[in-house]
Amino acid sequence: MKPDGTLGWSAISAYLDTLASADPTPGGGAAAAVTAAEGAALLSMVCNLTIGKKKFADVEDEVHSILEQCETARRQMLNLGDRDMEVFGTIMEVYKMPKTTPEEAEARRTAIQLALKASSEAPFELFKRCLATLPHADRLEQIANPSVLSDVIVGRYLLVAGLMSAMANVEANLATIDDAEFCKAKREVMLPAIGSLGAGWRGLTGV
Repeated sequence: MKPDGTLGWSAISAYLDTLASADPTPGGGAAAAVTAAEGAALLSMVCNLTIGKKKFADVEDEVHSILEQCETARRQMLNLGDRDMEVFGTIMEVYKMPKTTPEEAEARRTAIQLALKASSEAPFELFKRCLATLPHADRLEQIANPSVLSDVIVGRYLLVAGLMSAMANVEANLATIDDAEFCKAKREVMLPAIGSLGAGWRGLTGV
């Protein structure tokens, strides 16, 4: 970041320039991962602004544990964004396969189906990682430094945004996958989870 502290010069700005370009990667999958990682990072910040303060000494060990889990989640989320971009490249390649003969057409169809299944896995894992991280926001709302409560709320919203965006990316792949059982298995995880979010959509669990 430049000395005046603005974001316009930073790596974030460069990332957004690339995201806005005609290059298909990074795209929605990477953006979902970055958004979720921002949510996890904000929860880590809340932990760091709670740890070491006498007022919160009785919950310090728990907050340390939450911090470790949020940092692990943040790294995993970014890795899943990288995986999403890699698999997208594979899909683009299989669509270029020849389809002149019936044998080539069948080989291409099979390759596309395998690539679409693989492409659904990174956003599906991101969905599960967001889902596993959201309870940390709920707990931090209860025990962390209240002066940064708004950061807990923003972190939760970003995780929900990552969750919903990940599901949208999974569904985009499922829409053209022929394996009904494969699609059913993914939806049987995602749909009940969305229904369980409850008041977390509104930012404060107690509202």
